[in-house]
Parts: sequence; C-alpha cells; structure tokens
Amino acid sequence: MEALGRHVLVDFYGCSPALLDDAGHLEQALNQAALAAGARVLNSTFHRFSPCGVTGVLAIQESHLAIHTWPEHAFAAVDLFTCGQALDPWQACALLKKALGAAQGKAVELHRGQLVLQAQQREI
Repeated sequence: MEALGRHVLVDFYGCSPALLDDAGHLEQALNQAALAAGARVLNSTFHRFSPCGVTGVLAIQESHLAIHTWPEHAFAAVDLFTCGQALDPWQACALLKKALGAAQGKAVELHRGQLVLQAQQREI
C-alpha cells in the first residue's frame, strides 16, 4: 500500500511506574527508539507533571515520536509517526517496550496520505 507516512499508535501496559515518571529516562528512550527506526532527531521537549506523569515529544526529520505516561496506572500511550518508506516504526516500538519495562503492548498502524485513495476521492 503506497502511503506518505506510517502512524503507529501504541498502548503499553504493566510498565515500571518509576520509569514512566522519569522524564530524563523517557527522553533518552525515545531518542534511542528514533535511531533504531532509522530517524534523524531534530529536537525534543519533555515535561514532568505533579504529582506524577510525563509528556514528551521528539521531533524527527521524518515527523515525530510522542509519549504520555500515567505511572499510577503503569500505562503509557505512544505515537510513532514516520514519513517515507525507509524508516521502521516497529523497531522503535520494540525498543520502547523494553525501555518502559512493559508487560504487554497493543498497537495499530495507520497509513497516512494514501495517494490512491486521495485520487479516488477527487473522482467523486
């Protein structure tokens, strides 16, 4: 399927609450995940909430990786959006599962910018 981008949405369950509350660890993990996927990192911003939880975004030349954590529920929501065919967001996903100490993850991949579908929509 020809698409401009791949968007993997991941829910990680049974994660280490301590790791989910450590903004520095999460930033390092997302950077390593981006490199594992073959991405080029541009910059990042991470914020730790009080009393707990972190949100972070890593801008990559090919789009972005983002995370939001709920340590009190041992849960993390991750967004891996990569443009082009050269990157593999599933490599990033596997690395993050390990880095978060997740017991399990559930993911779905969306194909963004499906050019064939756009052409069909113009015909209607």
